[in-house]
Amino acid sequence: MKDMLQVQDYLFSYADVGDWEGEEEVVAERLNELIHHAWDLLPEDLDCDTIDNLIEGIWEHLRGDLALLEADIEELTDWVTHYINSSLDEQM
Repeated sequence: MKDMLQVQDYLFSYADVGDWEGEEEVVAERLNELIHHAWDLLPEDLDCDTIDNLIEGIWEHLRGDLALLEADIEELTDWVTHYINSSLDEQM
């Protein structure tokens, strides 16, 4: 259940993202924006394991991807929306 978790538990600091050649803060900020966006899309009654998997999947898909730096935030949030909706549809 979403109310048993907090979005802050999933957020990144610049030290968490690895080496991005001086762009670690930008990458962490963008990831955190995307995680907040995903959090808002998640149903309140979704189980904790599914939430963990979905939120962690964002990093798994984008880790090392230059899109985090090169794409507009709107493109990235569109991707997150599609990723969350597709993942939830697969589980239904």
